[in-house]
Amino acid sequence: MTLTELKYIVAVARERHFGRAAEACFVSQPTLSVAIKKLEEELDVKLFERGASEVSVTPLGDEIVRQAQQVIEQAQAIREIAKRGKDPVSGPLRLGVIYTIGPYLLPDLVRSAIEHVPQMPLMIQENFTAKLLESLRTGELDCAIMAEPFPDTGMAVAPLYDEPFLAAVPRSHPLAARDSVSAEELKAETMLLLGTGHCFRDHVLEVCPEYARFSSDAEGIRKSFEGSSLETIKYMVAAGMGVTVVPRLSLPAEADKHVAYIPFTEPVPTRRVVLVWRRTFTRYEAIAALRNAIYACELPGVRRLTA
Repeated sequence: MTLTELKYIVAVARERHFGRAAEACFVSQPTLSVAIKKLEEELDVKLFERGASEVSVTPLGDEIVRQAQQVIEQAQAIREIAKRGKDPVSGPLRLGVIYTIGPYLLPDLVRSAIEHVPQMPLMIQENFTAKLLESLRTGELDCAIMAEPFPDTGMAVAPLYDEPFLAAVPRSHPLAARDSVSAEELKAETMLLLGTGHCFRDHVLEVCPEYARFSSDAEGIRKSFEGSSLETIKYMVAAGMGVTVVPRLSLPAEADKHVAYIPFTEPVPTRRVVLVWRRTFTRYEAIAALRNAIYACELPGVRRLTA
């Protein structure tokens, strides 16, 4: 068996589809299928059940796939050990970022990384928390920036900063003239939420838990609306469709003519942003360099954490 064959079966187990797995591995589907068939013959086991629309992993195949993931990760670790011997921060770092952090942190972070560690280019992927954790587990990503809480996956976690939330309302709204606002005062408003899958949606529902009931029934369609991104939701606020809650770093550099951003009264709702990586990842100096590049960013309005 070869590492390539192991990568193929991990891809099929992840995608549940031979065509998509082949695309992810940058090979033709026949090439991938032949390699997997060869591996099944060598092991004399059936790894996958081929259905009409989806591929499922057999119980024994699932165990083999998990072992294959460990083998792939260990093989990558050998390469990284060799690379670290020359220069621990030399070579690309594969970084994942959740959607509600990426647009507001990455421009400064990329510039900072180029300035401080030009020999370590960032290969960036934006995605949902669950997808980033899966990519970390399978070794497709080296580290990720996300917000707590998330499922305990045995990953190493380093705190970066605590970021306060603000209420965003149309300039014509009565609350727009206020110096601060409480979560209680937002109860009577039409709340604009991110769609399911965004962890920031859950953060907003923690601030305004009464809106949780609107996300699954017909009445909620009249009371709350969903958007695909924070920027989309801000445009909806500007159009007078409702109010929302946003993280501090998403505030525009200059005053918005159509949207007012209002601090919350104490206790101010916040989210903790952290850097996450596999405990087996050997380039710890690269993780430290990335943290330093993040701390070199302006990060206005947040509380930096160095513990």
